[in-house]
Amino acid sequence: MSTYDEEVGGVGGIEPARVRQLWHLLEPLHAVLYYAPEVFEEAAALGYDTKERWPSYFPFRAAPLGAVGSERVTSAFYSFSPCMVAEHIDPAWKIASPDDVLEARLRGMDRAYRAIFGDRIDSPELAEAAALARRAAEAANTAGRPLAAANAELDWPEPPHLQLWHAATILREHRGDGHLAALLIADLDPIESLVSFAAIGAAPVERFESRGWSAQEWATARERLVTRGLLNPDGTATDAGHALRRGIENQTDHLAAAPWRPLTPQDIDRLTNLLGEFWVAVLSSGLLPSETTLGIGKV
Repeated sequence: MSTYDEEVGGVGGIEPARVRQLWHLLEPLHAVLYYAPEVFEEAAALGYDTKERWPSYFPFRAAPLGAVGSERVTSAFYSFSPCMVAEHIDPAWKIASPDDVLEARLRGMDRAYRAIFGDRIDSPELAEAAALARRAAEAANTAGRPLAAANAELDWPEPPHLQLWHAATILREHRGDGHLAALLIADLDPIESLVSFAAIGAAPVERFESRGWSAQEWATARERLVTRGLLNPDGTATDAGHALRRGIENQTDHLAAAPWRPLTPQDIDRLTNLLGEFWVAVLSSGLLPSETTLGIGKV
């Protein structure tokens, strides 16, 4: 039996389901960066087009890597069309330097969190959650994880709410880097990773159009996966396709577990409880889309 058909056991005393739960709680806290009007205002002040989110998404996420070109950003982001990455990254550093972008994203997140959390921004509960999340983020081994390493190398902001956001960012990029490793082991190229994910119902095919691939590229990738026995001709996953994707998600949880080792089960319970109200506040803000390409709640 392939390892992709097997459940991955707990790592360092934390079960994979708990690792995934923590990601579900932290991911929205990070994702505010790409949707908050306060962040768009900061991007516009730098000179980025904010009529849609992509012109600022790419520099805001890639800035920790430095003034790198589209090939390296495509490598790190993986599932985006190289043409789409080039469209937004090739001019990005001519508009603003990575250092200016990093400063702008912190200013934007400071304003966004203050708008979302209100008086709770200075609460002891938020400060405690930030301290616990920081312990995990600082424990993350970033070897072979370029986006996690780039964010981990940045100075920690002083305010607790920005420490919480920075910790969430390191941990989500750490998980994302590990997810790409799991996709590579599964022999899924960037577009195949999306086609196979849509095939299990993680999100509608139309949602994945935001990654910039053409209809022809999508159809060709689907044909390759049908030939491998992973998809049916109608684009739905076969049993083998479901097993492969289940294994990828399990392996991703396994690879994302190590940063949580320094925290006791009681610490993790406490963090989970503390994050709840801030997670609810973000989701209740209406800033984030109800459906994304991440498959949260579907896998």
